Formats: sequence, structure tokens, C-alpha cells
Amino acid sequence: MSILFANATVVTMDPARPVLTDAFVAVEGTKILSVGTAHPAGEFDRVVDCAGKVMMPGLVNAHTHVPMTLMRGYGGGCDLHTWLNKYIFPAEARLDDRCVAAGAALGLAEMIATGTTCIADMYMNTETIARTVLDAGISANLACGAVYFGDPADFSPEKCNDCGNHIRLYENWHNAGDGQILVDASIHAEYTSCAPAWEWVADFAQKHNLGMHVHVSETQSEHEKCIEKYGKTPAALLDQYGVWENGGIAAHCVYLSGGDAELFARRGVTAVHNPVSNLKLMSGVAPLFFLRECGMNVALGTDGVASNNSHNMFEEMKVAALIQNYSFGEDHGQLSAADILAMATVNGARALRRNAGVIAPGKIADLILVDFTAPNLFPCHDIMENLVYSAAPSNVVMNMARGKIIYENGTFLTLDMDRIRAEVSNYALPHIFGEK
Repeated sequence: MSILFANATVVTMDPARPVLTDAFVAVEGTKILSVGTAHPAGEFDRVVDCAGKVMMPGLVNAHTHVPMTLMRGYGGGCDLHTWLNKYIFPAEARLDDRCVAAGAALGLAEMIATGTTCIADMYMNTETIARTVLDAGISANLACGAVYFGDPADFSPEKCNDCGNHIRLYENWHNAGDGQILVDASIHAEYTSCAPAWEWVADFAQKHNLGMHVHVSETQSEHEKCIEKYGKTPAALLDQYGVWENGGIAAHCVYLSGGDAELFARRGVTAVHNPVSNLKLMSGVAPLFFLRECGMNVALGTDGVASNNSHNMFEEMKVAALIQNYSFGEDHGQLSAADILAMATVNGARALRRNAGVIAPGKIADLILVDFTAPNLFPCHDIMENLVYSAAPSNVVMNMARGKIIYENGTFLTLDMDRIRAEVSNYALPHIFGEK
């Protein structure tokens, strides 16, 4: 299908021409065909008048646990490790495929309505998530997050269920939907696994040329206990076992030290900053100025809704900007709105090996429209400032993922919200929490 967006103000994220006014963006199939201020030649199946609206690349949520939408606000008021062990791990032990499908559908609906077009998700029952993602229409890098609590001496791929999960996920889903789904290799974290598991996952990633997805140095206690136990930071320890050979994403990176950021920059590892989750769980603030100065790519994520309460990437952008300016601005100045927008778009796309995040010919047509006639976005003296500091999810009026409009003016075009609500209310919540 061919679609022409006309009369658009376009935030391209292309440094050569960052904002275009009265522009035309043509889409053919899954790709952007042309971008410019002259009306393109040819006929189009649909013409969308974008007067009063701003077009920008779809948001890339580079670290999620989508089915945790079912645990929104559960176990609030705790630090990370109390929250995990007292609330989350027991609840997750009661999940089944049907619960995961319901939670994934609800989380994807929330993200689609709030402007996200691509995610990197780490969770269990990952093939169930893959089926839901394929139906929803957004792009996703999926990973199962290997966990192994057994004796390292007893480790074998047969005894670690997540080794088999890696194999099945890759064989059944990598490049599904003509690249809509990509599979990443993944270790949940240093503290939930051991060296033989790290070696197996690293070898799997190298054999199949997969990126890596790992929680790294989210809390000070996690970071310091690793140094005490192994004599190395989590980043350096995992590097010893080849985990970062193909690059990938390191979620959180709040307490990197001892050359970790420089190591990640050399390996092509992106730091995924999750400011709202980190603040809610009292984990700390990642030093983005320092990470960038060391050469790291920095992207943004929401983490799971259980530790965040929403998949609101506009909130992540604003909080990321404010907390960096407060914590480090005296020495570094402010992060610009363009810097923050890049973290939420092109930087995330680069981290996930996606040809997206920029509105330019040949790029994947992941596009959203934001209504700038809304009271909270008027008047507008600077479009990027408004997007970072003023915009809200309710301002998103259209979501196009891979050239297909999947949400428009409050209507979901790929998901059945009545069915999703019924599944969550009548099956998933009673199954997990024994309530209805």
C-alpha cells in the first residue's frame, strides 16, 4: 500500500535537516519512499493531511518486560532485590502461556497508543510473546533472559531450560514477519546465572551473529557483590566469557566503574537508560554524560511496568532530561532536547540493528503523528522542546509500524481491546493473584 503524508511538520532526526515544515512523506510497502517539501509524483492509495500535527520517528523502547503489565504497581515501595524476591518472582512462578499472552497484548496496546513502534523485550514464555507481537504489528527484538541457579559444576544445556528456549526461539522466530521479529541472545544478569551459562549463551550468540541483552550494574549492591565475589565488575566479568563479542544492549548501567564504559564502547554495547524504574526502585541514576563521553551509544527504555507503572516513553524522555540536568548539569550543562529525542529513536534503532529511527528515504516506515493543536502543546516555540518536556501519550493520534497504520485517532487496528481486557480480568489476574 502507498500512503502520502502531506502538510506535515517533520522531526526527521536527520542531522542534515532536522525539522521540515509543509513537507511530504511518501511510504510504499514497509519503507519510506521520499521526504521533502515538493509534492512527489505518482498516485497514492491514501493521502493523510497532517496539518496541525508533527511527524516523528516511532519511539524505540529498548528495554521492556512486556507481560509484567499484569503486575502494574504490585509490590510498590521496595528496593529492587526485595521487590524481586518477595513479590515478583513468586507472582511470575504462577504465569502460564495464556497469562503471558494477555499481559503481552495489554502491554503492546499501551505502547502502540503511546507512540512506540519497536521494542527490545526480555522475558519468559518468549514464543508466546512473539506470536502476540506478530499480530500487533510493531517490531521487536526478543530474548528469553537465561537464568541458572544450579551448581555451576552440574551445568549442562539439558539442565538449563533457557538453553533450549534460546534454540527454539531462534529457530522458530528469528526474522519472522520479514524481519519484524529479531532474536537476541540474553543472560538475565550476572547474579542470576553462572560462568558455564555465560559461556553457552555467548557461544550461541557468536554462532548465529546475535546481539546480547543483559541487565548490568542496576544497583550498587549488585555491582559491589560481583566485585567481591569475582574480583571484577559485572561488565568485565561477562566480557571474560565472550558475552559482549557481538555487542548488544546493557540495561541500566547505573554503577559502571573501572573502565566498564570504555569496554562497552569498544564492544559496541549500548547502555539502555531506564530512569523512571531506577528512581522508583531507588537504584540510582545512570551517568549519561560520562557514558557518552566514553563513546557509548545511549538509548531509553521503560523496564517492566511492575517497576515503572507505565510504558510511557514521553515520560522517560522528560525524566531522563530532568534527572541528568539536576544530577550532573552543574559540570556538563544540559542535555539538549535533540539528544534526548535521539536516545528514544535513532539511538535505540541503532542498538537493535534496525534500519529505522530516522525519517529518510529507504528507512523502515516507523512513524507517529503528534497533535500539536492540543492545549499542552500550544503555543510552540521549539518543536523538540515541546516533544521532550510537554508532550503526553494522549497527543499521539497515529502509529504507523513498518508502513502499516496500526493505531489511529484512538482506534486499535490490529488488537481487540475488549478481548484483551476480558482475558486479563477473567483469566490472568485470578490465575496469578487469586482474585477477580
